[in-house]
Amino acid sequence: MESVPVRCPACGRDHAYLTPVYPCPCGTPIAPPVLRGGAVEPITHRTWSEDWVTVRCRTCGRHDQWPQPELCCPCGTVLRIPVRPATESASGPFAGALPTHIPLPRTAAAPRPAFRPMTIRTGRDAVTAAAMYLRWLGYRDVVQPAERPASRIDLRAAGLIAQVDSTTRPTTLRDVECLWLNGLNASVTSVFFSLAGYAQDARARADGLCIPLFVMDLTGTPQPVNGPADELLSTGA
Repeated sequence: MESVPVRCPACGRDHAYLTPVYPCPCGTPIAPPVLRGGAVEPITHRTWSEDWVTVRCRTCGRHDQWPQPELCCPCGTVLRIPVRPATESASGPFAGALPTHIPLPRTAAAPRPAFRPMTIRTGRDAVTAAAMYLRWLGYRDVVQPAERPASRIDLRAAGLIAQVDSTTRPTTLRDVECLWLNGLNASVTSVFFSLAGYAQDARARADGLCIPLFVMDLTGTPQPVNGPADELLSTGA
């Protein structure tokens, strides 16, 4: 992972942005080529062309589309991190190769109905709301333990575990890393839900580990706050 200095144009706060790493189908870890020194832009509205970037694998020459790198500043501004176009970063024996296939998100399939949230009044409500959201995303057999286990895993589903932080403090780096280790041991996807948001280092670590992070308000509606969460919302289970 590469750390890139980023300054928020809205509040002037400096950040160390960790470039997310994704697995190419050939097995090589790849990362969007972040443009050092490029001007970051606040995101005021989203479009398909700006939410995805083409990234080229230096090992097999394949071109795929991955989420546009973003950073959420504590001031509330979401920043788009500039990336070098794939044509500028091409080098090596496959420099002239054309993309063989650019996968599209599975949103081309039947669209999901609108999510119907539930009001959160207790910590248990937060867990229930997260379970409803995972079912809405398409996960099967979502199980909510009667009592919280020592592992702090609040929800389990086919191929997934999730943790729900209903405290009033931002979720910490240790919380994110513990969830990741639990998911790694079980060979499943990890997802985090939080009511109070995430500490800056926790957010950066989750981006590097490709852990989807969601924030919930008291209406019970989860909102994605990083690239992996945006991708999960787009593709579903």
